[in-house]
Amino acid sequence: MKVSTQKSESQIDIYSRQISLGVGLAAIPERLLLAHAQGKVLFITGAGISKPAGLPDFRELVIAAYKQLDPPVYEVISKIPQVACNLWEVDKASLGPAQAAEVKRFISGDYDVVLGMLERRMDGRTDSNSTVRRVLVDLLRKPGIKPAPIHHTLIRLADRGDAKAIVTTNFDLLLEEATKRSGTAVNTYTLGGIPRPALNDDFAGVFHIHGALDRNPKRLSDIIVSDQDFGEFYLRRRIVPDFIYDAARLFHLVLIGYSANDAPMRYLLNAVAADDNRFEDVKERFIFTSSKDPIDLKDWRGRGITPIPYSEANGHEALLNTLKRWAVLSVINGNKRAVDTEIKRIVKIKRSLASDADRDLFDHFIRRNGNDHNEQVRISGLVSKHKADIDWLDAIVSIAMEHNREGER
Repeated sequence: MKVSTQKSESQIDIYSRQISLGVGLAAIPERLLLAHAQGKVLFITGAGISKPAGLPDFRELVIAAYKQLDPPVYEVISKIPQVACNLWEVDKASLGPAQAAEVKRFISGDYDVVLGMLERRMDGRTDSNSTVRRVLVDLLRKPGIKPAPIHHTLIRLADRGDAKAIVTTNFDLLLEEATKRSGTAVNTYTLGGIPRPALNDDFAGVFHIHGALDRNPKRLSDIIVSDQDFGEFYLRRRIVPDFIYDAARLFHLVLIGYSANDAPMRYLLNAVAADDNRFEDVKERFIFTSSKDPIDLKDWRGRGITPIPYSEANGHEALLNTLKRWAVLSVINGNKRAVDTEIKRIVKIKRSLASDADRDLFDHFIRRNGNDHNEQVRISGLVSKHKADIDWLDAIVSIAMEHNREGER
């Protein structure tokens, strides 16, 4: 018998369907939610998640370093707006040629190059004990810093059922601190000590692919901050790209806390995008982005990443609330009562009168439990108990049958 290679109507719907977990929240592709329910999502976090805790992003860190190390350059770059482009002009008459070159690179957003130039100018070397790095580490060791709500939420979402695993390019240890609330601490891995990605429970911890602050402030911290560092760990030793290559073939990578111009973003994209056409098992990558500009979204897609746009109003509140809601409704360690509450709310009215968002959410709750017949029966009982319209029960049966047909192919 000839087996059709065409996607079924159900498969096409699943690929295109966006699930809204609540009013005002980002719509998440259902295929990503289903992958997360199977423990096949790996979050990669950037500086944006630590800003709510009071830590600087890469640009702010560079400015703060110059304030201490080179006040004349600081006076210039601190007045340059973040939207400045390569053609932006500033008065560099008071600066030397090397300083002026650093300002030019700063305007271009090449902050890793800027720090490399500053380090070579001031220290003549690149190592963990350079003046520049000691200043950077001191700036990141701000007293009284505690995990922000997004750290706690991401740690919860990072749970695959048998292990917690999350990747970060941040140097702080706030994700580790966030695990203490659950009473289950996780290990910290950095650079060459990071284990190979795997789907088993040995692949667990917080993986600092750009290094981390040493817990002992008296010891030096190995961190990737300059262009030479990126060259060393991405090109020469290939520690980071090899990790990303493997991870992208096992997990759907979800990036949070990055902008399109972040240096880590450029290197991460380059590390995996080339494999899309070489390996059929490379998974789809996603990024939560505050930009809803169609051109920006097209740019993300052109770079091999599926954007999930959200509103940046009120300090990116929609992002936090979306992730919180996702964690609460998660099939892995979410709140089953919250799921039941949503189901009871949705089935109060006839299916034909329900909104598309509510129908899709209800169907998703059934679809994500495709292999759990007992959970489908439980939800059917819950729907029946509340004397819901028969169309809701028909939807459960239809989804279960579709899943069975998919399993037979």
